[in-house]
Amino acid sequence: MKPTLLRLALALVLLSWLRVSAAAQDVSFPDLGSAVPGHKDVTYLDLARMVIPDLAPNADGFYHGGLPIEMRHIEGPDSGGSPPETSSLPNAAVLAIKAGGKDRFTMLFDLGDSADSAEGYAVLALYDLTGKPALLDAVNVAVDRSTYFREPNKLSVGAGDDILVTMSTHFNSSQSYVITPLIMVRNDKFELIDMIYTFDERLCAYSRKQDIALRAIAGGQAHAAIKATVTDATVPSEESCEDAPPKASSKDISVTYHWNKKASRYVAGSDALKRLSAENEKRF
Repeated sequence: MKPTLLRLALALVLLSWLRVSAAAQDVSFPDLGSAVPGHKDVTYLDLARMVIPDLAPNADGFYHGGLPIEMRHIEGPDSGGSPPETSSLPNAAVLAIKAGGKDRFTMLFDLGDSADSAEGYAVLALYDLTGKPALLDAVNVAVDRSTYFREPNKLSVGAGDDILVTMSTHFNSSQSYVITPLIMVRNDKFELIDMIYTFDERLCAYSRKQDIALRAIAGGQAHAAIKATVTDATVPSEESCEDAPPKASSKDISVTYHWNKKASRYVAGSDALKRLSAENEKRF
Protein backbone atom coordinates (compact mmCIF):
# COMPACT_ATOMS: atom_id res chain seq x y z
CA MET A 1 0.00 0.00 0.00
CA LYS A 2 1.31 3.47 -0.85
CA PRO A 3 2.41 5.55 2.19
CA THR A 4 -0.31 8.17 1.62
CA LEU A 5 -3.07 5.57 1.41
CA LEU A 6 -1.65 3.75 4.43
CA ARG A 7 -1.72 6.95 6.51
CA LEU A 8 -5.28 7.61 5.37
CA ALA A 9 -6.32 4.08 6.36
CA LEU A 10 -4.66 4.51 9.75
CA ALA A 11 -6.48 7.81 10.22
CA LEU A 12 -9.85 6.18 9.53
CA VAL A 13 -9.10 3.37 11.99
CA LEU A 14 -8.00 5.89 14.62
CA LEU A 15 -11.11 8.00 14.23
CA SER A 16 -13.22 4.90 14.74
CA TRP A 17 -11.12 3.94 17.77
CA LEU A 18 -11.58 7.39 19.33
CA ARG A 19 -15.38 7.28 18.86
CA VAL A 20 -15.48 10.96 18.14
CA SER A 21 -18.50 12.59 19.78
CA ALA A 22 -20.61 15.61 18.92
CA ALA A 23 -18.29 17.69 21.09
CA ALA A 24 -15.59 17.15 18.48
CA GLN A 25 -17.61 18.78 15.72
CA ASP A 26 -15.77 22.07 16.23
CA VAL A 27 -13.10 20.56 13.97
CA SER A 28 -13.97 20.33 10.29
CA PHE A 29 -12.24 19.01 7.19
CA PRO A 30 -13.29 21.26 4.28
CA ASP A 31 -11.99 20.73 0.78
CA LEU A 32 -8.95 22.96 0.41
CA GLY A 33 -10.36 24.39 -2.80
CA SER A 34 -13.48 25.76 -1.06
CA ALA A 35 -13.87 29.36 0.07
CA VAL A 36 -13.20 30.40 3.65
CA PRO A 37 -16.47 31.65 5.27
CA GLY A 38 -16.57 35.44 5.21
CA HIS A 39 -13.84 35.58 2.57
CA LYS A 40 -15.39 34.63 -0.78
CA ASP A 41 -12.15 35.35 -2.63
CA VAL A 42 -9.95 33.33 -0.24
CA THR A 43 -9.79 29.52 -0.20
CA TYR A 44 -8.38 27.15 2.39
CA LEU A 45 -5.74 26.37 -0.22
CA ASP A 46 -4.66 30.03 -0.10
CA LEU A 47 -4.19 29.66 3.65
CA ALA A 48 -2.38 26.35 3.26
CA ARG A 49 0.02 27.91 0.73
CA MET A 50 1.19 30.29 3.44
CA VAL A 51 2.68 27.15 5.00
CA ILE A 52 3.45 25.04 1.88
CA PRO A 53 4.00 27.61 -0.88
CA ASP A 54 3.74 25.25 -3.88
CA LEU A 55 0.80 23.15 -2.65
CA ALA A 56 -1.50 22.31 -5.59
CA PRO A 57 -4.32 19.88 -6.43
CA ASN A 58 -3.59 16.74 -8.42
CA ALA A 59 -5.71 14.41 -10.55
CA ASP A 60 -5.60 11.80 -7.77
CA GLY A 61 -7.79 14.03 -5.57
CA PHE A 62 -4.94 14.91 -3.19
CA TYR A 63 -3.01 18.15 -2.76
CA HIS A 64 0.73 17.83 -3.34
CA GLY A 65 3.56 20.15 -2.41
CA GLY A 66 7.19 20.42 -1.43
CA LEU A 67 8.85 21.69 1.70
CA PRO A 68 6.92 23.86 4.17
CA ILE A 69 8.25 27.15 5.49
CA GLU A 70 10.81 26.97 8.31
CA MET A 71 9.32 26.56 11.77
CA ARG A 72 10.23 25.49 15.29
CA HIS A 73 9.04 22.39 17.12
CA ILE A 74 6.47 22.98 19.86
CA GLU A 75 8.78 21.29 22.42
CA GLY A 76 11.79 23.44 21.58
CA PRO A 77 14.87 23.53 19.33
CA ASP A 78 16.16 20.08 20.35
CA SER A 79 12.96 18.26 19.36
CA GLY A 80 11.46 17.07 16.11
CA GLY A 81 12.95 16.17 12.76
CA SER A 82 13.07 17.64 9.28
CA PRO A 83 9.95 17.84 7.11
CA PRO A 84 9.50 15.43 4.20
CA GLU A 85 10.65 16.81 0.85
CA THR A 86 7.18 16.21 -0.61
CA SER A 87 3.77 16.07 1.03
CA SER A 88 0.38 14.73 -0.03
CA LEU A 89 -2.81 15.87 1.69
CA PRO A 90 -6.47 14.94 1.21
CA ASN A 91 -7.48 18.00 3.27
CA ALA A 92 -6.61 19.71 6.55
CA ALA A 93 -8.28 19.95 9.95
CA VAL A 94 -9.53 23.46 10.75
CA LEU A 95 -10.61 24.92 14.08
CA ALA A 96 -11.68 28.42 15.10
CA ILE A 97 -10.46 29.56 18.52
CA LYS A 98 -10.22 32.56 20.82
CA ALA A 99 -6.80 33.88 21.81
CA GLY A 100 -6.09 37.03 23.79
CA GLY A 101 -9.72 38.06 23.36
CA LYS A 102 -9.43 37.88 19.57
CA ASP A 103 -10.90 35.57 16.96
CA ARG A 104 -8.23 33.28 15.55
CA PHE A 105 -8.19 30.36 13.14
CA THR A 106 -6.03 27.24 13.15
CA MET A 107 -5.23 24.57 10.56
CA LEU A 108 -3.47 21.26 11.21
CA PHE A 109 -1.56 19.56 8.39
CA ASP A 110 -0.11 16.07 8.89
CA LEU A 111 2.66 16.03 6.25
CA GLY A 112 3.72 12.43 6.78
CA ASP A 113 7.01 10.90 7.84
CA SER A 114 9.90 13.10 8.92
CA ALA A 115 13.04 12.83 6.81
CA ASP A 116 15.32 12.11 9.78
CA SER A 117 13.13 11.15 12.73
CA ALA A 118 10.88 8.29 13.82
CA GLU A 119 8.24 10.95 14.45
CA GLY A 120 6.08 12.35 11.71
CA TYR A 121 5.88 16.01 10.77
CA ALA A 122 2.68 17.96 11.42
CA VAL A 123 2.14 21.69 11.08
CA LEU A 124 -0.19 23.62 13.38
CA ALA A 125 -0.79 27.04 11.82
CA LEU A 126 -2.39 30.13 13.39
CA TYR A 127 -4.18 32.74 11.27
CA ASP A 128 -5.84 36.11 11.71
CA LEU A 129 -8.87 36.24 9.40
CA THR A 130 -10.43 39.42 10.75
CA GLY A 131 -9.06 41.41 7.79
CA LYS A 132 -6.76 40.31 5.03
CA PRO A 133 -5.80 36.74 6.03
CA ALA A 134 -2.40 36.61 7.72
CA LEU A 135 -0.29 33.75 9.05
CA LEU A 136 0.68 34.55 12.64
CA ASP A 137 2.58 31.42 13.66
CA ALA A 138 3.34 27.86 12.59
CA VAL A 139 4.91 25.03 14.61
CA ASN A 140 5.65 21.35 14.17
CA VAL A 141 3.45 19.52 16.72
CA ALA A 142 4.27 15.92 15.73
CA VAL A 143 5.59 13.86 18.64
CA ASP A 144 4.78 10.48 17.10
CA ARG A 145 3.97 9.11 13.65
CA SER A 146 0.44 10.44 13.00
CA THR A 147 -1.02 13.68 14.40
CA TYR A 148 -4.60 14.93 14.82
CA PHE A 149 -6.75 17.25 16.90
CA ARG A 150 -7.95 15.29 19.91
CA GLU A 151 -11.33 15.62 21.58
CA PRO A 152 -12.21 18.08 23.07
CA ASN A 153 -10.00 19.87 20.45
CA LYS A 154 -10.11 23.10 22.42
CA LEU A 155 -10.90 24.06 25.99
CA SER A 156 -12.02 27.50 27.10
CA VAL A 157 -9.86 28.81 29.96
CA GLY A 158 -11.23 32.37 29.94
CA ALA A 159 -13.69 34.67 28.23
CA GLY A 160 -11.29 35.18 25.33
CA ASP A 161 -8.84 32.27 25.51
CA ASP A 162 -8.87 28.64 24.40
CA ILE A 163 -6.19 26.01 24.73
CA LEU A 164 -5.70 23.49 21.92
CA VAL A 165 -5.53 19.72 22.32
CA THR A 166 -3.68 17.68 19.70
CA MET A 167 -2.49 14.08 19.74
CA SER A 168 0.23 12.04 18.10
CA THR A 169 0.07 8.27 17.97
CA HIS A 170 1.17 5.00 16.50
CA PHE A 171 -0.28 1.56 17.09
CA ASN A 172 0.02 -2.08 16.20
CA SER A 173 -2.34 -5.04 16.56
CA SER A 174 -2.21 -5.07 20.36
CA GLN A 175 -0.79 -1.73 21.53
CA SER A 176 -1.60 1.97 21.10
CA TYR A 177 0.82 4.73 22.06
CA VAL A 178 -0.66 8.21 22.41
CA ILE A 179 0.94 11.55 23.30
CA THR A 180 -1.40 14.47 23.98
CA PRO A 181 0.09 17.99 23.91
CA LEU A 182 -1.83 20.82 25.60
CA ILE A 183 -1.08 24.04 23.71
CA MET A 184 -1.98 27.65 24.44
CA VAL A 185 -1.72 30.79 22.32
CA ARG A 186 -0.08 33.80 23.91
CA ASN A 187 0.77 37.01 22.04
CA ASP A 188 -0.30 35.17 18.86
CA LYS A 189 2.35 32.47 19.35
CA PHE A 190 1.88 28.82 20.25
CA GLU A 191 3.25 27.69 23.62
CA LEU A 192 3.35 24.17 25.07
CA ILE A 193 1.69 23.64 28.44
CA ASP A 194 2.50 19.95 28.84
CA MET A 195 2.55 16.51 27.19
CA ILE A 196 0.40 13.67 28.50
CA TYR A 197 1.57 10.13 27.64
CA THR A 198 -0.87 7.19 27.63
CA PHE A 199 -0.58 3.55 26.59
CA ASP A 200 -3.30 1.00 25.73
CA GLU A 201 -2.81 -2.71 25.24
CA ARG A 202 -5.05 -5.64 24.40
CA LEU A 203 -3.78 -9.10 25.32
CA CYS A 204 -5.50 -12.48 25.33
CA ALA A 205 -6.30 -12.41 29.03
CA TYR A 206 -7.18 -8.74 29.45
CA SER A 207 -7.21 -5.25 27.96
CA ARG A 208 -5.88 -2.12 29.61
CA LYS A 209 -6.99 1.31 28.40
CA GLN A 210 -6.04 4.83 29.47
CA ASP A 211 -8.54 7.58 28.60
CA ILE A 212 -8.01 11.31 29.14
CA ALA A 213 -10.63 13.79 30.34
CA LEU A 214 -9.94 17.54 30.45
CA ARG A 215 -11.93 20.31 32.09
CA ALA A 216 -11.44 23.94 33.00
CA ILE A 217 -11.98 24.97 36.62
CA ALA A 218 -13.08 28.57 36.96
CA GLY A 219 -11.66 30.33 39.97
CA GLY A 220 -12.05 34.03 39.31
CA GLN A 221 -8.63 34.28 37.66
CA ALA A 222 -7.83 35.44 34.15
CA HIS A 223 -6.75 31.88 33.25
CA ALA A 224 -8.85 29.02 34.59
CA ALA A 225 -7.11 25.99 36.04
CA ILE A 226 -7.00 22.91 33.82
CA LYS A 227 -7.68 19.48 35.34
CA ALA A 228 -6.39 16.50 33.36
CA THR A 229 -7.58 13.05 34.47
CA VAL A 230 -6.35 9.75 33.04
CA THR A 231 -8.65 6.82 33.79
CA ASP A 232 -6.54 3.65 33.78
CA ALA A 233 -8.87 0.65 33.45
CA THR A 234 -8.07 -3.07 33.24
CA VAL A 235 -10.81 -5.39 31.94
CA PRO A 236 -10.33 -9.18 31.96
CA SER A 237 -11.36 -11.00 28.80
CA GLU A 238 -13.57 -14.06 28.48
CA GLU A 239 -11.09 -15.79 26.19
CA SER A 240 -9.40 -19.07 27.03
CA CYS A 241 -5.76 -18.03 27.54
CA GLU A 242 -2.60 -19.52 28.97
CA ASP A 243 -2.29 -16.68 31.48
CA ALA A 244 -4.88 -16.12 34.16
CA PRO A 245 -6.69 -12.79 33.72
CA PRO A 246 -6.15 -10.06 36.32
CA LYS A 247 -9.01 -8.69 38.36
CA ALA A 248 -11.00 -5.85 36.87
CA SER A 249 -9.77 -2.50 38.14
CA SER A 250 -9.96 1.20 37.43
CA LYS A 251 -8.18 4.19 38.88
CA ASP A 252 -7.99 7.89 38.10
CA ILE A 253 -4.71 9.80 37.91
CA SER A 254 -5.28 13.56 37.96
CA VAL A 255 -3.14 16.66 37.68
CA THR A 256 -4.37 20.25 37.86
CA TYR A 257 -2.47 22.96 36.03
CA HIS A 258 -2.69 26.42 37.60
CA TRP A 259 -1.67 29.68 35.96
CA ASN A 260 1.48 31.01 37.60
CA LYS A 261 1.35 34.75 37.16
CA LYS A 262 4.98 35.29 38.11
CA ALA A 263 6.27 32.65 35.67
CA SER A 264 3.58 33.62 33.13
CA ARG A 265 2.73 30.00 32.34
CA TYR A 266 0.71 27.00 33.50
CA VAL A 267 2.37 24.84 36.17
CA ALA A 268 1.41 21.25 37.04
CA GLY A 269 0.30 20.71 40.62
CA SER A 270 2.05 17.32 40.82
CA ASP A 271 4.17 14.87 38.85
CA ALA A 272 1.48 12.14 38.86
CA LEU A 273 1.20 12.02 35.06
CA LYS A 274 4.97 11.88 34.66
CA ARG A 275 5.05 8.92 37.05
CA LEU A 276 2.34 7.24 34.97
CA SER A 277 4.42 7.78 31.84
CA ALA A 278 7.43 6.16 33.51
CA GLU A 279 5.29 3.19 34.59
CA ASN A 280 3.90 2.81 31.06
CA GLU A 281 7.38 2.85 29.57
CA LYS A 282 8.25 -0.25 31.56
CA ARG A 283 5.33 -2.06 29.83
CA PHE A 284 6.44 -1.26 26.26
